[in-house]
Amino acid sequence: MDSPAGSALDGPMPGNPCSVHWTLDPDVTFLNHGSFGACPAVVLEAQRRLRDRMERQPVQFLARDLEGLLDGARAGLAGFIGADPDDLAFVPNATTGVNTVIRALRLEPGQELLTTDHVYNACRNALLWAEGQGARVVVCRVPFPLASPDEVVAALVERASPRTRLALVDHVTSPTGLVYPVERIVRELSSRGIETLVDGAHAPGMVPLDVGALGAAYYTGNCHKWLCAPKGAAFLHVRRDRQEGLRPIVISHGANSPRTDRSRFRLEFDWGGTDDPTPYLCIREAIRFLGALLPGGLPELRERNRTLALQGRSTLCAALGISPPAPEEMIGSLAAVPLPPGGASATVLPMLDLLQKALYEKHRIEVPVFPFPAPPQRLLRVSAQIYNAPEQYQRLAEALRELL
Repeated sequence: MDSPAGSALDGPMPGNPCSVHWTLDPDVTFLNHGSFGACPAVVLEAQRRLRDRMERQPVQFLARDLEGLLDGARAGLAGFIGADPDDLAFVPNATTGVNTVIRALRLEPGQELLTTDHVYNACRNALLWAEGQGARVVVCRVPFPLASPDEVVAALVERASPRTRLALVDHVTSPTGLVYPVERIVRELSSRGIETLVDGAHAPGMVPLDVGALGAAYYTGNCHKWLCAPKGAAFLHVRRDRQEGLRPIVISHGANSPRTDRSRFRLEFDWGGTDDPTPYLCIREAIRFLGALLPGGLPELRERNRTLALQGRSTLCAALGISPPAPEEMIGSLAAVPLPPGGASATVLPMLDLLQKALYEKHRIEVPVFPFPAPPQRLLRVSAQIYNAPEQYQRLAEALRELL
């Protein structure tokens, strides 16, 4: 299909043969997998079958079958991320995981919560809530562009202190798309007696993950982004010595359950009330599907996406006349590039940026433009999933030349 009227970029929308597995609009150049993910048709069909089963006999499904189904789903996910299933709780998104930990802290006046200025805004807000409990949020400045992951480690270590109660650290940053050296960060902070909550919203499916070996007190990650599970599938991993006293956001029947065959952590987190559990139950199917797309399985898929993200970044940097803003070792399946200042709204909602609006309305290119670190400075972030193709980034580069 031709580009919308008024576009200088006529011709068919570029794509990839693997896009047949997704239900994405073929008229849109979709370079924003990172925001909400995109679920393959086969996984959506598996979810539909589960929902049909639930609606045929809701009591059977929710009251009798669900516990065993969740056990199986946790075991499948645990094997993929290097965890013990009993250290995992399902949550609808990583933001909920972060809030669960932050809101469970018993903070004292003068204690500090440490993070960086690349933190996801919703999670920053969770930290700011804690300031009402008497704590202080310390935000480390991490430069962007930057030359080395050492700059991230140095920024956090410099601001850490005996008052630091917890550090919230991204595994993959949302606005800048950087893969932080979380193993080094957790180790450095632990040596100073500081526990870490890792926001791994983008990590599962994008980078190799072994949360057990990582050793962070808390790790939360989304499965609906780079694992392509249905929306509302995420997990919170809690190290065994940190589970006592950690309560879910919603207190429900597990709080006074007389059962002794399961931990209190398991009983409280597995049932928060009636909802749709099918996104969690489809995680194994999503892992299976992605692992079957290429001969080398998910490792080959991760590397393919990373190569495409780097290629797309190079195309954009050439169009903008800039150097790559971060070393290749810090790139996964996301890549961000600085844009000329201007046009960015002061809102937290990137879809209101004038350039993003023009890219979508004039060229049917879906890509986020973020104000970062603060307006009028901004950057553009591209995603790379297996349904994307190099021609799509070239199309974006041509649109940017026209609009900028």
